[in-house]
Amino acid sequence: MVTKQVTGSPDDADLRRADTLGREIFSDVANKWALLIIEALGERTLRFSTLRDEVEGISQKMLTQNLRMLERYGLLERTVHPVVPPRVEYTLTEPGQALRATIDGLCDWTHRYFGHIEASRRRFDA
Repeated sequence: MVTKQVTGSPDDADLRRADTLGREIFSDVANKWALLIIEALGERTLRFSTLRDEVEGISQKMLTQNLRMLERYGLLERTVHPVVPPRVEYTLTEPGQALRATIDGLCDWTHRYFGHIEASRRRFDA
């Protein structure tokens, strides 16, 4: 899919339209790995290996791809320290912290309705 040229109009942020930048951003940022990375970073600065340990089940490739995407969108900052071996750290930017507040709401919702959803799944699957 090719994203249309951005004009700055409200239509560019319309998530219901397939050819908008808003849809592209939503699609990229609303994946499970990106959400879990943002949640893991929180208000901390973490190294790649620590992030990989914190986000259980993520491969090195998926972590790298998602970190690059989040950096491209300005949601996290990557700092390379000029030492041998290189030390790379990641921290959320202000927009990343704002998104984290939304993700925290989703996590709270999950905890609140976990039992309800679990029971509904059992009934549906029976």
